[in-house]
Amino acid sequence: MALTVSNNGAVAAASYYLGKNQDALQTSIKRLASGKKIVGGAQDPGTLAVSMKVNAAINRLSGAQNNIRNAQGFLEVQDGLLETAGKIVMRMSELKGYASQDPLKGEQDIASYDNEFKDLQIQLHAISQLDFNGTSLFAQFVSDGQGGSGTDEMQFNASSTLESLDHTLDIYTSTKGSEGSKVSIHKSSFLSALTILGNKTSNLKWSERDNDTINNSTTLATATQKIALAAESASETLKLSNVSSGIFEKALENVVYLRAQTGGGLSRLNFAAESMATQETNMRAALGRIEDVDIAAEAANLSKYSILMQASAAMVAQANSQNDVALMLLRYSPPEKN
Repeated sequence: MALTVSNNGAVAAASYYLGKNQDALQTSIKRLASGKKIVGGAQDPGTLAVSMKVNAAINRLSGAQNNIRNAQGFLEVQDGLLETAGKIVMRMSELKGYASQDPLKGEQDIASYDNEFKDLQIQLHAISQLDFNGTSLFAQFVSDGQGGSGTDEMQFNASSTLESLDHTLDIYTSTKGSEGSKVSIHKSSFLSALTILGNKTSNLKWSERDNDTINNSTTLATATQKIALAAESASETLKLSNVSSGIFEKALENVVYLRAQTGGGLSRLNFAAESMATQETNMRAALGRIEDVDIAAEAANLSKYSILMQASAAMVAQANSQNDVALMLLRYSPPEKN
């Protein structure tokens, strides 16, 4: 074999493989450190693109789930307040029984019941004004975009479509936004549900209440008068002697209806949340199969390329030693002849 100095092919080949093994070793280290198969766009652009799309879909799912959780919180708070309102109406009915059915109660006793009754009326109105993160939990007026001007008052269970339209909040339950599925939750007409015609046959708008007229009377409200169990101030409150027991029964029936409406929306949101959680779990599993590294296989690669790099480095050193052999020949001087 020819011994050359200017073109050492063995060194070039050994150096080439040394560089390749070093790159492979670095890639293996990066994969093990990051836990990802793809540590650079040049390695597998197609898989990287799929991974980014799946990641984006997961992020959209997380956003939609957050919307659903907020809506669930809204309805849970609303339902809790309606439960409290139901207890207040039942307490009002109980006070009516104490004040009107016990002949042993004196005027002072009845006045005490009336004071509590007035406080409870104000409390019902206070409940109607509460909000959830700045969004009112109950509505008194028809919402814009649904046939109303935003100032038209709603009426609970009204025969007129316009007057019965509740405020609705559309909660999107898919990653497609407004083009996908949605659940409409209601800000129900709570005040109107507590405003009842004296004959207990229908509900009215809260603004139509005859509380001032009824309050100035000492007799039971007539069948044509409009009784509101919610009062904004003490001057608008009623006395127990002005209200029949049937009014409380009708008001409680209306509150139960509102709770059923809230419960229906909450149930649907719960199923939507469960569905989206399942989707996210499956998407994350798919993403793991696409981009997560096989630790065992990559650890074996790390050992492999570490050995190969050391062997390549040794071969580079061995190939470079050929130059030393050539120099030894140049330095050799034959013995002089006598």
